[in-house]
Amino acid sequence: MTKRTHSNARKRIWKYSPLYLMMLPGIAYLIINNYLPMFGLTIAFKDINFAKGIWGSDWVGFQNFKFLFQTSDAYLITRNTILYNAAFIVIGLVVAVGFAILLNEIKSKFASRLYQSIIILPFLISMVLVSYLAFSMLSIETGFMNKTILPALGIEPISWYNEPKYWPVILTLVHTWKGAGYACIIYLAAIIGIDPEYYEAAKLDGASKWQQIRTITIPLITPVIIMLTLLAIGRIFYSDFGLFYQVPMNAGALFSTTNVIDTYVFRGLLQLGNIGMSSAAGFYQSIVGFVLVIVSNYVVRKVNKENALF
Repeated sequence: MTKRTHSNARKRIWKYSPLYLMMLPGIAYLIINNYLPMFGLTIAFKDINFAKGIWGSDWVGFQNFKFLFQTSDAYLITRNTILYNAAFIVIGLVVAVGFAILLNEIKSKFASRLYQSIIILPFLISMVLVSYLAFSMLSIETGFMNKTILPALGIEPISWYNEPKYWPVILTLVHTWKGAGYACIIYLAAIIGIDPEYYEAAKLDGASKWQQIRTITIPLITPVIIMLTLLAIGRIFYSDFGLFYQVPMNAGALFSTTNVIDTYVFRGLLQLGNIGMSSAAGFYQSIVGFVLVIVSNYVVRKVNKENALF
């Protein structure tokens, strides 16, 4: 019986060997890019001296974490990071699911592919290019808003890069425009996978399009929604560095509404050259993200075990 089991296992391995070979580069990348750097977490607890090396540098415990928690800006950057990401999660979810449902209603294959390409295109654009596109819209002297839109509405030109109050809306719009397309394609794939017989039965019962969406589409793609939302919650203490640093053009007048943990640490690293502080911030973000994912998944499991991520 044992020999037969081993024989079957060898046959199964041989049968799927091409797939295992295709999987090896991905596993190697995951180990090299995601797991090997974990040994560098010790930097967060050391006073790095390049002459002594990482392992020989002095151990300072939690001293590096004081840069984040004992500065006057600690509350500001934490608040901005959490509130922005919370808004991005909610608005991005609504927009992505909405567009996915609309795309699913397009019957023309050519039109569907065209609109999918248009929606995903911003996601593929570099944030550097996005920052210049935003500047072409918001430039004080030559921007489209100040030269065309505002005069047409009878409004005086606005110095966008000196007015912090406008940037929560601007950054949210830019993030949604750039990132919603990726999630939209994922949700669209989930919607396409729904058995058409559900919709046919609903039509026979006289269900309207909205009723079909509410009672069939949304419930059946809920596991995908929960999965992507949990992953987003896990990164709620991380920020898109390009969005908060490059799009506002690093304007000092906007720091009250554009400064987040990542940009604050970057500027601190430039000024102090303290690698330990930067590593401490990354370690702190990782731990908080891990805890949030575990807690969120626990709540989902309590509500509906089948929709839990793990």
